[in-house]
Amino acid sequence: MKIAVLKETRLLESRVAATPDTVKRFVALGAEVCVESGAGERSSMADAAYIDAGADTAAVTKQCVEDADIVLCVNPPEPSTVASMKKGAALVGMLAPHDKDTQLANYHAVTAFSLELLPRISRAQSMDVLSSQSNLAGYRAVIDAVAELGKVLPMMMTAAGTIRPAKVLILGAGVAGLQAIATAKRLGAVVSAFDVRPAVKEQVESLGATFIEVAAEESGEASGGYAREMSEEYKRKQAELVTKTAATQDIIITTALIPGRPAPILIDETTLEAMKPGAIIVDLAASAGGNCVKTKPDKTVEYYGVKILGSTNLPSKVGADASALYARNLYNFVSTLLVKDKALHIHWEDELVQGTCLTREGAIVHPQFAAAKPAAAKKKAPANKKKEQVKEETDGDAE
Repeated sequence: MKIAVLKETRLLESRVAATPDTVKRFVALGAEVCVESGAGERSSMADAAYIDAGADTAAVTKQCVEDADIVLCVNPPEPSTVASMKKGAALVGMLAPHDKDTQLANYHAVTAFSLELLPRISRAQSMDVLSSQSNLAGYRAVIDAVAELGKVLPMMMTAAGTIRPAKVLILGAGVAGLQAIATAKRLGAVVSAFDVRPAVKEQVESLGATFIEVAAEESGEASGGYAREMSEEYKRKQAELVTKTAATQDIIITTALIPGRPAPILIDETTLEAMKPGAIIVDLAASAGGNCVKTKPDKTVEYYGVKILGSTNLPSKVGADASALYARNLYNFVSTLLVKDKALHIHWEDELVQGTCLTREGAIVHPQFAAAKPAAAKKKAPANKKKEQVKEETDGDAE
């Protein structure tokens, strides 16, 4: 069995799909591992470390993948890379099937597994790439916000007077939101949080934050622990509550996402204009359109003195740890579900395989995407016949 590890080509991406530690584990399973040269450089993992772990390296992508049984990646690989893979080989990574720019037809000759689609069951926890990466995103969101904020977070009592603690509001108490709460509390801020799912109130309060909620009987709990879209009446009440609360905050971190849908708008112009000059918003939903109406992907926008940070890949800012967690997720998935007797053996009856498999034997097989035929996916869509003070700057990492 041969496993290939790709070097990521996406701008701002520092993660890698395997570390020297997971390479050792794959080798122990009886696999031959080829790592594309330089794949781990941006995560401080040199080619020499991979070689010491038992891997070979290849300077050319095609040489690395053309005879591989399994190809590991972080982001969707280039179509030319997929075309270099042998028929029936397994591609495993975060393949962004919900992204409008992703053409599933590119994977028709391979067996593609998209780990964002893992069912939310206890057996999948060690493979859950969304949780491991969101956890780091929530941490990094607070760090980035503090770096931009013109004040300290904790209360400080000095001979010259007392500095009041900063106030932080977290919108969305999933994995990223809960980590953001914990990080902001550790730094000494006064933290509050909002979520459409009343069930998370206990978790928010256990971290020392105040849970704010809309007075309504409607629940935003959906299957798998995700949030669902709310009624218009709920949204109106939510907007009023967010605007009132946001006016006193120094930092707001938004994390609300609905799988396969544009991110819900939680912060509109009215809310922005009610906020204090110098306040910071970090929008973790920037890649899905943003929870703030003024968010722009990978840019910092200033609107009436409020800075809105729209980084689309916060885990890459802590690439070494993000790679370590992600690589373990992939190892756990591959080793338990795809490998048997030192060979590639996919357990098609397993619910985790069925939940993540996008393509097989030339067809799109996942129930969410099976209607999108390869031929149709290649067609181009036909061309479609308040005052503000805005400043934009490219995210520093993009330069």
